[in-house]
Amino acid sequence: MQNVEDGVAVQDPGAGESSPCDPKAAGMAPEDRSGDQSPAVTETVNDVSKLSSEIGMNHDFHTEDAIFPPNRASEEGVKGSALSKLRPFLKKSRKKEELKLCNSCPEGKVKEALHNDFWDHLKEQLSATPPDFSCALELLNDIKEILLSLLLPRQNRLRSEIEAALDADLLKQEAGRGALDVSSLSKYILNTMTLLCAPVRDEAVQTLEDIADPVGLLRGIFQVLGLMKMDMVHYTIQSLQPPLQEHSIQYERAEFQEQLDQQPNLLDCTTKWLAQAAADLSTPPASPDSADSSGVASPPGEAASSPEPLSPSVVLSQGFLNLLLWDPENEEFPETLEMDRTRLEELEAQLQRLTILASVLLVASSFSGSVLCGSPQFVDKIKRLTKALMEKFNPGPENALQTLSEQVSQEIHQSLRNMGLTALSSENTASLIEQLQSIAKKENCVRSVVDQRMRLFLKSCLLLGVQRALLDLPGGLTFIEPELAELGQNFISLTHHNQQVFGPYYTEILKTLIPEDQALKTKEEAL
Repeated sequence: MQNVEDGVAVQDPGAGESSPCDPKAAGMAPEDRSGDQSPAVTETVNDVSKLSSEIGMNHDFHTEDAIFPPNRASEEGVKGSALSKLRPFLKKSRKKEELKLCNSCPEGKVKEALHNDFWDHLKEQLSATPPDFSCALELLNDIKEILLSLLLPRQNRLRSEIEAALDADLLKQEAGRGALDVSSLSKYILNTMTLLCAPVRDEAVQTLEDIADPVGLLRGIFQVLGLMKMDMVHYTIQSLQPPLQEHSIQYERAEFQEQLDQQPNLLDCTTKWLAQAAADLSTPPASPDSADSSGVASPPGEAASSPEPLSPSVVLSQGFLNLLLWDPENEEFPETLEMDRTRLEELEAQLQRLTILASVLLVASSFSGSVLCGSPQFVDKIKRLTKALMEKFNPGPENALQTLSEQVSQEIHQSLRNMGLTALSSENTASLIEQLQSIAKKENCVRSVVDQRMRLFLKSCLLLGVQRALLDLPGGLTFIEPELAELGQNFISLTHHNQQVFGPYYTEILKTLIPEDQALKTKEEAL
């Protein structure tokens, strides 16, 4: 079977924009993590799970957001494999807001009080005469274990130094003689942390050097070590992504091939889907201002009578865009995208919400003027109002826009008065409310134009990447640029993985749909 790269450009347009597994960004020093790959994925998954659980018990630090590349495996055949065990780690980590809520809940307050009591107890022990080092010895032993867990197997010299400097028996003997120097040991620990931490943690470690209180210093050390442990978890997960994703791709392809061997007509709907995409691209729009059958407007400067040259990547991108307009009653859904159908429906719903949001902002800007629309606070407030009401009245936008039109008109009126500008007349207010309410209709002219531009943006994302598409953002979409970037990245993630899995099948199908001379011409122009 021909490799997908021979016919379909299976590349992630957004790959150049998302940083690779950078040890610095992941919290690991480059020299500490090169070449470290567990021979068994399952064992590594278990180690990561164990380390993550240990971190979860340390309540003196807060984790940071970390978004990992998406990964998807067959829903039926992979549940009991290492892929399913690691799947929870491949999702976006818990948000800071959720962690703050946990800390504010009764359970979080109890834990915080217990930790404060522990550190107060340690301070009393060290201040006693003679000092009691029982708790301090346990803490130093825990610190030693954490430092050792951050080392690579090849770092034998540093491992020996840590074991010798924080030897439990030796420290116990010194404590028995009353000669245990906690401050000196803390300085050694800080120096070791400086060697092991990522550059992003250097400032936190340097801050600890200014703490004179031994108890406060130990508490700070535990906080930064907790962050370093989380850095290790994040980096380990990122380093597992390439082999794990490749395993997922090969697994899904093999499972699909087994089904295809049993059902030779399994690709019939996929063939029809790609044939329709090719037909859409081959049919020129009826007029220069009209959109093609996918709802994507022709790019500026492109003649209306000149259909887009066919190439495997362009046809496949058109097919993916058509999925966002899929009729729910159409049962001929592509077999290769059946597992992604729910995610595609979610993306379609997100696209519709953003289309309405951009339409509302466009109408509001036409009545409020450039001064008011140039205010980020005003735009953000309209965004919040629209999003909140769309969620409240989901799925129908009619009731949401009925309420929203009144609130937006009041907000514009009040904002204009606060800025000393002329308020809207009663006629303009009525026109504003009417235009906002009419956005609920799909045939609304503003909504139609925004919808075409949104799909043009997504098409650019598929062919060029999110960042390049954002550089040439269609007019009227600048208000929702952050939301568009998220939508484009989610869409690319889904389609990219699907291309990697089913690319060989798409290649064979597209050979029958694209004339050979046109495919060669397109390839030569691309080169």
